[in-house]
Amino acid sequence: MRLARLVETRQRLTETGGRKAKIDLLAEVLVDMDPDEIPIGVKYLSGELPQGRPGIGPAALRKADPEAAASTAALTLRDVDDAFQGMVEASGPGSTGERVRLLHDLLQRATEPEQVFLRHLIFGELRQGAQAGLMIDAVAVAAAVPRTRVRRAVMLTNDPGEVARTALAGGSEALQQLGIELFRPVQPMLAQTAEDVNEALGHLERAAFEPKLDGARIQLHKSGEDIRIFTRRLNDVTPALPEIVEAARALPVREIILDGEAIALNSGGAPLPFQVTMSRFSSRLDVERVRAETPLSPFFFDCLYLDGAALIDEPAVERFAALTDAVPGDLRLDHLVTEETEQASAFLERVMRTGHEGVMAKMLDAPYAAGGRGRAWLKIKPAHTLDLVVLAAEWGHGRRRGRLSNLHLGARDPESGGFIMLGKTFKGMTDAMLAWQTERLLSLETRREGITVIVRPELVVEIAFNEVQASPKYPGGLALRFARVKGYREDKGSAEADTIETVRAIYETRNTPR
Repeated sequence: MRLARLVETRQRLTETGGRKAKIDLLAEVLVDMDPDEIPIGVKYLSGELPQGRPGIGPAALRKADPEAAASTAALTLRDVDDAFQGMVEASGPGSTGERVRLLHDLLQRATEPEQVFLRHLIFGELRQGAQAGLMIDAVAVAAAVPRTRVRRAVMLTNDPGEVARTALAGGSEALQQLGIELFRPVQPMLAQTAEDVNEALGHLERAAFEPKLDGARIQLHKSGEDIRIFTRRLNDVTPALPEIVEAARALPVREIILDGEAIALNSGGAPLPFQVTMSRFSSRLDVERVRAETPLSPFFFDCLYLDGAALIDEPAVERFAALTDAVPGDLRLDHLVTEETEQASAFLERVMRTGHEGVMAKMLDAPYAAGGRGRAWLKIKPAHTLDLVVLAAEWGHGRRRGRLSNLHLGARDPESGGFIMLGKTFKGMTDAMLAWQTERLLSLETRREGITVIVRPELVVEIAFNEVQASPKYPGGLALRFARVKGYREDKGSAEADTIETVRAIYETRNTPR
């Protein structure tokens, strides 16, 4: 397939408002791709490169820019993929020059609209509307298979392109064969929020309550001596966490996939701030020294696979039993199974006294819904927090002169695919955080308006606040009162930020007479 077909599809997507029309456009182009082009095309239409970042920065792009564009659209998807693969594989002395040469040759063969598409693709700046949900629906339409089956396969493989190719080649039966595999991380199951244990038990009736740790989500895969650890965003961080690798090797099983949290604790067993835990995940040098200074403790709460048997479709109570058999008590989260509000409330109080942020309540007969955020898992946190996206930041003054300080905060809007501003905050920031966020936000800068730096909406920050109040000042009609930064969530992408519906629900709950 010619690249021009995808460029044209992208333009039509941006001009199309209806969801069904977008899905039909995507399905139409998927059907026309050759099988080996499908994974490439799905990535490009989703605004991504299969190879990830190709090592091209703004300076290299300027050097690679050709003097003119091609007059005829001749580039194919394979041509483009081969060029980017060559850029990623370039290494050693002269590799930067080789990447520039390959990009120059590619752009020289592209028409002007194709050049614009490729430049945006390199920097992850395509905003054509082919979001994950739309692509899943488009694959289902193109292959004439149920959407639920496509979504499940994507959650288990984390590879929409391969799922699309499988669906179009073999239909529903072929999709059924795609399941959980060792060393191919699955998207984590997520939770919704409950106001308190009464609400949780009102929905679940009888539930397993366990501490909600303010740590970093990990997914551990073990096959014999081979251990790998993945983050919430499915990045492999095994080299940074040797103590967890050692704990995994000692497990009395041959093969296992575990879901859990890693957390830094003080000498008394109380949790250290989230940023302390996350600092370990970014450490690549002198790991043993950093480990000695900030050891991490793993706590596992779910078992997804054990010695050849996939458990994700089994009820939670059976997965808990497998976890208990395979993992010693000091590596597991304690949990209480009860239908009694008084018992659950006492458990929450005990957990809070240890310094943790709340509890999780889990349905006992629910399967593991990879990537799903349903009400089978409910999180109960007495203090209100939201994971929001930084939309912009203002230069500080006085002691904060030269630092980006006042953050513009946005909640995700699933309907538009954008973000709705909820207010600003400069509170809760340490000097170290100010320095870090200035550097990070400048790397995301798109433009400036006076003292305000507008950034790509990619950075997620956890915000604590007292209440949500009505405000005509902001587009959503709501604002956060006494918002302050609790910490950055680099383990989360902007697609995982809280939605404007969640904010509205908090406002309505607090403002509805009882």
